[in-house]
Amino acid sequence: MNFAYSSNAYTNYSIEEAIARIATLGYAGIEILADVPHAWPADVTPQRKQLIGRELAHHGIQIANVNAFMMRGAEDPRHPYWYPSWIEPVASKRALRREHTKKALRLAADLGAPSIQTEPGGPLDEDQSRERALTVFYDELMPCAELAERLEVFLLIEPEPGLLIERFEQYLALADRVDSPWLGLNFDIGHAYCVDEAPEQWIPQLAEHTKHYHIEDIAASREHAHLVPGRGAIDLPAVLRAIRATEYTGFVTVELYPYVDNPDAAGREAKDYLEGIIAEFE
Repeated sequence: MNFAYSSNAYTNYSIEEAIARIATLGYAGIEILADVPHAWPADVTPQRKQLIGRELAHHGIQIANVNAFMMRGAEDPRHPYWYPSWIEPVASKRALRREHTKKALRLAADLGAPSIQTEPGGPLDEDQSRERALTVFYDELMPCAELAERLEVFLLIEPEPGLLIERFEQYLALADRVDSPWLGLNFDIGHAYCVDEAPEQWIPQLAEHTKHYHIEDIAASREHAHLVPGRGAIDLPAVLRAIRATEYTGFVTVELYPYVDNPDAAGREAKDYLEGIIAEFE
């Protein structure tokens, strides 16, 4: 099983330093944040892409995924991660998310990344029906799904507590509607636990959809607050055993963006804990 670490824990550092630090920790992969200050697609020049590629090669680390969920670069005061969302009432704001996603897909293709993930539709407005929001999401997403097919980069939906798609049945309904082999699931272990969907039970059911995993721990309260693996209540040995049983060959990415003040220590602790579990399987 291959572990990666998301660069969204390193927003106090440049992407070059994030790559170097994650490699030094011994991770085989890195999830690159398609946002400030790392690789905001609108600002990444061809020369910058080449530099990122050289840094990855120099440190012997692969790209696990491109994180196009967060959009701090848009400077939307409502929320730094999921706004502007796919279901904005104002078309021009939805367009910001759509065009950002297209640019992230092209960035991933240029860097040789297998996938990007995106937010699953923001929170519903008070006067917005779920049915209408799902139609808007589908209409905005389809041009990106078509581009993903042309580029052969997976476009992954990440269910998130409190957003339009937060449960796996909701993801499956969307995937059935889009009907594209290049649309997939970013299975976030902690998010599943937060909405009381036992991840180890869903992993085999969603294996054909899952192209990438996020892993973190969550407290027994199921509050959506990412913890270092081993500090919460998720049965992570059962989770890793379930992933292993599917013969998944991609990356499981540790996502610890709340730990920006000491990402090295959090990443080292996570890696030691997860690899300790894997060692017990041998």
